[in-house]
Amino acid sequence: MLVDSHCHLNMDAFTDDVEMVVARAHAAGVERLVTICTRLDEFAQVVAIAERFEGVYCSVGVHPHEVAKEEVVTVERIMELARHPKTVAIGETGLDYYYEHSPREVQQRSFRAHIDAARRSGLPLVIHSRQADEDMETILREENEKGAFPAVLHCFSSGEQLAHTAVELGIYISLSGIVTFSKAEELRDIVTRIPAEYILVETDSPYLAPIPHRGKRNEPAFVIHTAAKGAQLLGMEEKAFARQTSDNFYRLFSKVARA
Repeated sequence: MLVDSHCHLNMDAFTDDVEMVVARAHAAGVERLVTICTRLDEFAQVVAIAERFEGVYCSVGVHPHEVAKEEVVTVERIMELARHPKTVAIGETGLDYYYEHSPREVQQRSFRAHIDAARRSGLPLVIHSRQADEDMETILREENEKGAFPAVLHCFSSGEQLAHTAVELGIYISLSGIVTFSKAEELRDIVTRIPAEYILVETDSPYLAPIPHRGKRNEPAFVIHTAAKGAQLLGMEEKAFARQTSDNFYRLFSKVARA
């Protein structure tokens, strides 16, 4: 059994067949799905999907692309929404210096607020990091000194130094379909040196479909391909890797009922 720790079931790509998408995931052995919030004004839609399906949970937070459009995101507001029984994580949040849809200082301020909410609530923080390794490491270390908080670097595609820092701070690392891409040799090399007890798997669907579905709409059932590649890289049997990453998920997402 596997877990898709990060997908976006509320997006338009799934409007017409979300029931079949969830059914195919369960049929493929994907026992739990976490559908991720990217704006507070979409939270009602996200949590409605989580309520609708058994085995589907959600997060609450503001993506770094969106923080310039949101009103001031307060820790109190995030924590209020996080009280819902099916809200099991804070985020996604973080830093994205590739697109920079929001000013860097605004991203950083929002990121720190989400960290505070994770620290106070005990819910895991879902971190987005793209081409921001130096500032990401700085903020993670500074905030960790204020008090530990549970977290995962989702859809990991950063450098080895950030991976090392994450593990040092007890932060999990989640692999997406990127790890199967032909040009991702550097990432695959980094993954071979990440301890298995810190690895999760995800789809980030509808984006980043793994090989053999590259170029198509991604969906949670396809996490089996990412997991197969992860098992190969770590020299593990696929069943053992699935068991390990699922155990890691339940350890981090402690609010989720184990299947």
